[in-house]
Amino acid sequence: MSIGIIAAEDEEMLAIKCKMNNIEERKIYNLNFIKGKIFSKECILVRCGVGKVNAARTTQILIDNHDIECIINVGSAGGINPELNIEDIVIAKDLVQYDFDITEVGDYEKGEICEIGKYIKSDIKLINICNKVIEELKNNDFNIKVGTIASADRFCANPKNAFKIREEFNAECVEMEGAAVAQVCLLDNIPFLVIRGISDVPNGNNKIDFHSYLKIASKRAAKILEKLVQKL
Repeated sequence: MSIGIIAAEDEEMLAIKCKMNNIEERKIYNLNFIKGKIFSKECILVRCGVGKVNAARTTQILIDNHDIECIINVGSAGGINPELNIEDIVIAKDLVQYDFDITEVGDYEKGEICEIGKYIKSDIKLINICNKVIEELKNNDFNIKVGTIASADRFCANPKNAFKIREEFNAECVEMEGAAVAQVCLLDNIPFLVIRGISDVPNGNNKIDFHSYLKIASKRAAKILEKLVQKL
């Protein structure tokens, strides 16, 4: 069985690819699946593109065409917890789609999905392994938090919006793919985890910071992934 790894951006994917060896590539529906090994573990890496539809589509194609043990979504995010700085890491204990809203048609909370719920919990085994990785890296020059990640088809640049999301969902960071990957994995009974490097914070310079720090955030997240895979 293989470990599936999904990234959205080229920088996020390349940070992981450089940690792989014995690489083979195969295209399915114009998606480039990169098969290789990290340490002795067989991994399948694919870039999904930005947004929840792209993420969900790619996750299902990955599952349908490979014998997948678990899926790890790795990439960047915008920090909305004031304690987070650019280059810190967030690992999702659960995820929520903060733009999903059917509150006007029934007794639902914002972000709650029919027959799914509001928060989708990550695999507890993967979280426990991540806690061991965190313990090993606790003296590094960046922080690692385990908490809620909020996803939407929206780039959050407004500090007021960031505060609202933080207040409503108690999220650590925001991004555009993780909760969609989580939902598909939940429905297909595949263990999953989402790892995010913080590339920007809501300070009015989000767009500039995102492009400036994306590569660094991607490398940090890939480092956590590498150590996680080593322990699987």
